Amino acid sequence: MNLKSLQRKAQQLIDKRGGTESLKEDAEELKDIAKGPGSFTDKAKRAGGALKDPGAKGPDTPETSKPTPPPGA
Repeated sequence: MNLKSLQRKAQQLIDKRGGTESLKEDAEELKDIAKGPGSFTDKAKRAGGALKDPGAKGPDTPETSKPTPPPGA
């Protein structure tokens, strides 16, 4: 495995998601979801929704306060 190539790909992904600040915000948002209320399934759904949109959203947004409905509901 070429470590330089792996490093370059990782940096491209970080840049694509909005940089290191956005990455830190995503990590905080995921930490809040993990510590928050709800079942494991609810938390997994909220975390999946949170990762679709780079950067943390405020605590007053629906995605961080309640689970997203399943597709087709």
